[in-house]
Amino acid sequence: MKETPILTINDLSIAFGTNEVIHKVSYQLNQNEILGIVGESGSGKSVSSLAILGLLPKKISKITSGSILYDDKDLTKLTSKAFQNIRGKQIAMIFQEPMSSLNPSMVCGKQVQEIILQHTNLSKQEAKTETLSLFEKVKLPNPERVYNAYPHEISGGQKQRVMIAMAISCKPDILIADEPTTALDVTVQKDIIKLLKQLQVETKMSVIFITHDLSLISEIANRVLVMYKGDIVEQGEVATIFKTPQHLYTKALINSRPSLNTRLKTLPTIKDYLNNTTKTEVITAEERQQKHEKLYSKAPLLEVINVEKAYISKTGWFSKPSVFKAVNDVSFKLYEGETLGLVGESGCGKSTLGNAILQLDKATAGQILYKGVDITKLSNKEIKKLRKDIQIIFQDPYSSLNPRMPVGEAIMEPMIVHKLYNSDAERKEKTIDILNKVGLSEDYFNRYPHEFSGGQRQRIGIARTIALQPKLIVCDESVSALDISVQAQVLNLLNDLKESFGFTYIFISHDLAVVKYMSDQLLVMNQGKIEELDDADVIYASPKTTYSRKLIDAIPKGL
Repeated sequence: MKETPILTINDLSIAFGTNEVIHKVSYQLNQNEILGIVGESGSGKSVSSLAILGLLPKKISKITSGSILYDDKDLTKLTSKAFQNIRGKQIAMIFQEPMSSLNPSMVCGKQVQEIILQHTNLSKQEAKTETLSLFEKVKLPNPERVYNAYPHEISGGQKQRVMIAMAISCKPDILIADEPTTALDVTVQKDIIKLLKQLQVETKMSVIFITHDLSLISEIANRVLVMYKGDIVEQGEVATIFKTPQHLYTKALINSRPSLNTRLKTLPTIKDYLNNTTKTEVITAEERQQKHEKLYSKAPLLEVINVEKAYISKTGWFSKPSVFKAVNDVSFKLYEGETLGLVGESGCGKSTLGNAILQLDKATAGQILYKGVDITKLSNKEIKKLRKDIQIIFQDPYSSLNPRMPVGEAIMEPMIVHKLYNSDAERKEKTIDILNKVGLSEDYFNRYPHEFSGGQRQRIGIARTIALQPKLIVCDESVSALDISVQAQVLNLLNDLKESFGFTYIFISHDLAVVKYMSDQLLVMNQGKIEELDDADVIYASPKTTYSRKLIDAIPKGL
């Protein structure tokens, strides 16, 4: 049966200034289908999709050739006013970051209602009823509460559902979903994917689903096209692309993600595949066991004993204060040279526990022994000294670096604070050495954070952390915002640095495939408590609790 295209893109080229970023791209979206577009940052997947809705920045970009045909119209020729009738009503979009896409000063229900009133003839009351019905359709718990809640009062997964409700409110023919699950927990991600598939079947709309994760595409799309440096390098049925990828880049995307079955010593990167320099050396179960016997024969570096972190909230003048335990009676040991994986859904308490260990947010009960000393009882002066030994790598390196400070100075700054080395000349020499160790050159010393890619910024964040030669590093979602191949590079770097410097890691993440690859022991948290604690491979092979099984089952596995 011949497919009927609802959208046809012919020889589309887009330039930013004199730099062409999309090169004669052609594809079609068929009626009643989900088309996946996959590729890394900078591949052109989002730019080409923004062009469909006329959302390219006017002053700095232009379509230099080609056409985008929808409903017998070439969208590249439309005026801004003509686009207003199409956007939201016939072609809608869900953006990657719902927090920045929703108006923080307006309740969620009114934001969806506004779209309905703009594009339909419904009354205010009818639009409100329709909004509540949409909130039920996207499986939002307690639609009335969400209707009256501001974006900051609901979770990330709920915000994304509000965005989906907004996007489908006018029953569009085409829905463009741009990385709609990137920052979400693996279980929430699975729910959103299931929801989008269900809505697509019900409404028969055509969906373009954009992501950098090929495994995720396999769970939702009928067809997929792979983009690399502004070109489509491969397209076809999802099963065909997965089982018999033709292009080296596609093979690299499939294999750069850590495997749940084998543990490679070094993860392959896109560059390795393109240069044919991939290493396939595996860490055997015997090697892992020998390493663990050696690790756990010593005294623990860190011991967390019955730690609690409680928050007191008061809802009104005369109401009794309620106590919420974000961390509830948590105990574990961490050994020198070990990587402890810490996983669980948003709100489970994993980052709160990390902050308590770092003494950024004091525990309300329990002991945290570092080298046998209870650090919860230290004075501010003693905590400052401790900062040299216990460091953190943040999720977003850009917001943790000063935009007005060259990266060389940013790396030297903690050395100056802790009075390391004898002179600025010596500190600069050490900084250049650290930049080289994280795979960056001396030339980067005087550049500013905005001049770097996400992966490079994360390397700078790591360089700043290791400048103090700490013993224990908390990696808090430190690779979750990175492309798969950049993620592979950073994970390899963290493992190399661990070997070179003898670091100990607490690795916090919602990406369970990554945590399994990195971890010796795995600690699963749920609602502030330890759900399960064991060897990472043991938990993945046979989880003892329903919650752990749910987390593992939600990982996109590919085909």
